[in-house]
Formats: sequence, structure tokens, C-alpha cells
Amino acid sequence: MSERYSDYQRLKFDRPSERVLRITMDNPGRLNSADSVMHGELVRVWRDIDTDPDISAVIICGAGEAFSSGGDLDLVEEMSKDFHTLTRVWKEARDLVYNLVNCSKPVVSAMDGPAVGAGLVAGLLADVSIASRNARIIDGHTRLGVAAGDHAAIVWPLLCGLAKAKYYLMMCEPVSGEEAERIGLISLVTEQEELHDRALEVAKKLAAGSPTAIRWTKYALNNWLRMAGPTFDTSLALEFMGFNGPDVQEGLKSLREKRKPDFDKDCPL
Repeated sequence: MSERYSDYQRLKFDRPSERVLRITMDNPGRLNSADSVMHGELVRVWRDIDTDPDISAVIICGAGEAFSSGGDLDLVEEMSKDFHTLTRVWKEARDLVYNLVNCSKPVVSAMDGPAVGAGLVAGLLADVSIASRNARIIDGHTRLGVAAGDHAAIVWPLLCGLAKAKYYLMMCEPVSGEEAERIGLISLVTEQEELHDRALEVAKKLAAGSPTAIRWTKYALNNWLRMAGPTFDTSLALEFMGFNGPDVQEGLKSLREKRKPDFDKDCPL
């Protein structure tokens, strides 16, 4: 594995096929929640991949039976109390979206179990998004007590339409893999046992294709997302403004109380 990936802690890397890099989000005991370390790594990894001459396609998945359970609640609590943490994570959230959108290599996501928060950014902004039938896609912002900004404001309306986007983002309702495919939120749905094989099959085809044609097709199509830049920046500001609002502490308390007894740590579901 290239030295450029050697200092990552929460992201694990392997090469399941020639010119294909697989990224596995791995935060044991927390359903791969994005703590401070993983959140920062999810920002910079797309720049490293963009400049890696040995990689033509990427897969992103989660370790075990979860894709990612979203922002780690310890990090969320710190954001609500410390201005410097809040502004750092705000910038990271912005850069995560733009770095992924602007990465020249095609990205395939393989979502299983909960897919929430920062992990879901990569799951839905991937060029080909694949989920198992039992995946639970949730935008958890309003349940926490902040606006559903971030990537959701730009990509959900484009993928599944404004009416569905409003319903799921405002209600914080989970979307199964099967329903996500039906409404156009994801590219493909598979059986759980076939998920990673299907993702690899797609990634191998992309890696074997014309890199120039695929790169510039992605660039052209992602102009729809770039055109929504002002909407994204406004939504992100509204979201992060909410971390200093009255509802976040209640949202944190509610989420901590609802954690499942077999979780080692909090899970924002």
C-alpha cells in the first residue's frame, strides 16, 4: 500500500483488484461513527486519491455490519460547547463535500446497515451508490436539533425530488435500501450477501474504462452539484448555527437514552 495512506487511523485500505482502492471506515464498537479523527480523514482522503496515479476507481464501505452511524456524539457535544471545535468541523464538513465532488476518480459506495451523517455524505455523493436491502439510510440532523444542511440540501432534491427530500429530511425517517432505489436516492440495491461483490464488479468496470472519458463525464455531471454551491454554503451555515441553539442538548440527551444496550458507545439512530 502506498505511503500516502500509511498514517490513516480510522480508514483502512486494501486493493481488491488492479487499480481499485477500497476504503473501509472502521471505528470499532461505535458502528463506524465519525469521531474527530475519522471526520478529518474523510476530508483529506479524496485529495490523496485524486493525485494517486495507481488508482482508477474507489470503493467506500464500512467495517462489520454498518456503513457509518454518523457523527460521534462526543464530538457533537464538544461542538456544541467549544467554538473552535465547531468552526473546525464546519470547515471540514464543507471540504468533505467539495473534495469528494471534485475528486477525478469514480467512487462506488457499498452501504450496509446504518448509513448516517458524515459517512452518508460519501455514500450518497459517490458516483455509483449501492446499498443492501437492509441498509438504513437516515439524515439525522433534525433529530439532533439542527437544520438538515450539509450535503443533503444539494443532493437529495436532485436524486429523489423535492417532495421526497422534504419528507425524509424534515421527518428524519429511515429509508431502506429497497425504497432508496425505488425513489432514485441510490443507484442500485442488492441482497446483503452480494453487496461487496457487486460494488467490486462495478469498480472493476470503471477502472477498466477510459479514464479520460469517465473523469470528464463525472466532472460534467457534477456541475449540477457545483451550481448548487450557494445553496450548500447557506444550508451548512444554518446547520452549524444550530449547534449553539436550544435544541441540541435535548437532542443529544434523547439520542444517548435511545442507544442500544449492545452498543459499546452512543449511536445516533
